[in-house]
Amino acid sequence: METNRTVLQMKYGRIVKAFAEKANISLEEALDKVYESKVFMLMEEGIADMHCMSDIYLTDELLIEYGYKKGS
Repeated sequence: METNRTVLQMKYGRIVKAFAEKANISLEEALDKVYESKVFMLMEEGIADMHCMSDIYLTDELLIEYGYKKGS
């Protein structure tokens, strides 16, 4: 993956913050959950261009993965 690492780190930070707010959990808990998630693994590996998806989409995927929101 040739995406700039700094840009990805900033994206991860935004997603962690949004996930914490929407799941009503602490930033620390959100950080742990994000870095252990399937969504993060797909983003980190560049699989299906997940790292190119919007922050909102990725946050929703995390909410679904951890059962805070029902999938469609």
